[in-house]
Amino acid sequence: MLKQPHSLFISDLHLCAARPHTGALLQAFLRGPARDAEALYILGDLFEYWAGDDDLESQQDTVQALKSLHDSGTALFLMHGNRDFLIGLDFAGAAGVSLLDDPCLLSCHGHRVLLSHGDTLCTDDVAYQQFRSQVRDPQWQSAFLAQPLATRKQQIAALREKSQSEKSGKMAEIMDVNPVAVQSLLRAHDYPALLIHGHTHRPACHNTLCDGHACDRWVLSDWDHSGSYLRLDRDGVSVHPVHAAMTD
Repeated sequence: MLKQPHSLFISDLHLCAARPHTGALLQAFLRGPARDAEALYILGDLFEYWAGDDDLESQQDTVQALKSLHDSGTALFLMHGNRDFLIGLDFAGAAGVSLLDDPCLLSCHGHRVLLSHGDTLCTDDVAYQQFRSQVRDPQWQSAFLAQPLATRKQQIAALREKSQSEKSGKMAEIMDVNPVAVQSLLRAHDYPALLIHGHTHRPACHNTLCDGHACDRWVLSDWDHSGSYLRLDRDGVSVHPVHAAMTD
């Protein structure tokens, strides 16, 4: 199938058994709008949690739907989020996705685009940044994945409960991006015209000026109740809602 010259961007679906509606939205999206795109970029937190690639069967419907999209000719790219950073090469192979570094700079339909999950920009949340450094360490991950799957899931459930408790006591501002961190990221990548990220669940477009260079910072929506996807083509960016009845 000849793909139309555009790419789509999504993040923060947080797929899990407790959110079957989100799974239905994704299935409809993958059968509909994503089929016409040259590429689909998933910028983290596809899953509510990921205990390891030996748990592929728990998300077999999602794996099969992604692979079907890949086989149709749409290129698939996946970036780790703060919930699913343990996704590995076995998942990537089964689902037909290529794993992206965070951040990732690319040329896309005539635009220089910088992609990130977005959690590294929330530098005011010092406790989270310390936790992130710990769990992204290869030695920590190797030791964690060496444990039985059931043990890992129990530990993840305890961490999620602790995180929810701590989040309720944090000011909302420290869970959003830090403007200085955004400026530093743009500066380090030679001022791209577009920055696309998720994580904060605060969808918007922020017009940012960094050292005299203009950048549009697009924040992707989560899909917890409803959601949207971002479309990028040569003419620029547009945002579209997702719904279970999608066919085009």
